Amino acid sequence: MELAGVAERFHSRTVLITGATGFIAKLLVEKILRLQPGVKRLYLLVRAADQVSANRRVESEIMQLPIFQPLREKYQTHFSSWFWDKVFPLAGDVSLKNFGIGDARLAEDIRKETNIIVHMAATVNFAERYDTALAINTMGVKHMIDFASKCTNLELVLLVSTAYVNLMKQGIMMEKPLQQWRSYDGRSDLDISEEMAFKDEKLKELVYNNASERTIRHTMKKIGAQRAKKFGWANAYVFTKAMGEMLAYEQNSRLPIVIIRPSATTSTWKEPFPGWIEGAKAIDTWITNYGKGTLKFFPTDVATVIDIVPADIVVNAMLCIISYHPQGTADFIYQIGSSMSNPIKLGQMSQTTYKYFSQIPFVGAKGDVVKVKQPNFLATMASFYETMDKHYKMPLQDMLRRGLSTTEDRHIYNHLKREYDFTVAVAEVYWPFTISKTRFDDSKMQNLMGMVTERDRELIPCNIKFINWDKYFMETHIPGVMDYESRELTRARL
Repeated sequence: MELAGVAERFHSRTVLITGATGFIAKLLVEKILRLQPGVKRLYLLVRAADQVSANRRVESEIMQLPIFQPLREKYQTHFSSWFWDKVFPLAGDVSLKNFGIGDARLAEDIRKETNIIVHMAATVNFAERYDTALAINTMGVKHMIDFASKCTNLELVLLVSTAYVNLMKQGIMMEKPLQQWRSYDGRSDLDISEEMAFKDEKLKELVYNNASERTIRHTMKKIGAQRAKKFGWANAYVFTKAMGEMLAYEQNSRLPIVIIRPSATTSTWKEPFPGWIEGAKAIDTWITNYGKGTLKFFPTDVATVIDIVPADIVVNAMLCIISYHPQGTADFIYQIGSSMSNPIKLGQMSQTTYKYFSQIPFVGAKGDVVKVKQPNFLATMASFYETMDKHYKMPLQDMLRRGLSTTEDRHIYNHLKREYDFTVAVAEVYWPFTISKTRFDDSKMQNLMGMVTERDRELIPCNIKFINWDKYFMETHIPGVMDYESRELTRARL
């Protein structure tokens, strides 16, 4: 099939998107509808009990979002009818066979009609329980492959992964596939079916021993971290995403599968407007809690390059791949991030963040203004733990020895203990990324961008080298993150 421009690629095409209520997926839906109103249909798979619930989720979590305002203004009173003419919600679950679509006739119609599948369904919790992460991030890919294998008019499957399946302590990570039977560190044999059996056996043991749901949840989270470490990955999230990639790699010769690996995703740079974000992403956990004064210490090498990519750039890269990837080629993995084209170091980002909160301090629920100090970064985990002992553990122990005789004493102790527990928990999750010396090669993505027409370079810009990071953080990302945080706090009080 001849390569077409991005708008032409989607004309009269049917696209199936899994994980449609996710942050990036919503932007993808909006961009396709804005770019090509002649798209035939967008099937949006969402987790829901029935069709009515699926429709409600798409309406409340996608259609009514501010990012659809440009389309709402374009179609005005006809927007709703136009939207529902293009968008078809599907009640389902990627962790189930056939995506859990109960209507056999509907499933068959979808398989006949679908031209492009974008598989985005995932749980992105770094400390997810192992059974949940396996069901969604690994088996979800298997179920997607089974479904795609029966699509009679399938042209492309785009699997959205993460660059961090390919993370080592240092060096340039190439755009190479991950293969089953091989752990990331090369020291162990990895069999996905054995991992599934191992997980099932552990769950059976817990149920047999009448473990509480809380105990089961805690144990499965612990097992996820242990299994990831055993095979050389940072956490259960990237480990189960890596296994999903392995399943996709095994089907590359018989299915038109392409994988995109974005690095850490941040708020939109420009489209459909700057600074839109949902949820606290990896670096945003530090930004928000630093601004609130609750995260005073963090293990970070300030010379480490932080690899980030705005969400709208990720969407544009996805559209670039769908439109320009040469079918039948050996190259099918594309990494996209900033470390190779326009790197920013953690020290630079932290100083910009300090500057922002010095000028625009966070104001708490009671009107108290938080005055931030220069970030306290520790270059190793050993120095981090030493600092935590000095500033938290020892004072807490002293308070217990003296006794918590007053309400004020107990309040101070509990506040300090919460701050200590939170800081350690966050540090232990994120330190592999903030002390890493990894760079993600993006040669194949750069080569693909070189094939894009001049018109499409304006429609789907995905070259990160033009971003001014200081300006982006000061004027776009941090304000967007704090605006989201403010909305969430307001909603929590209602």
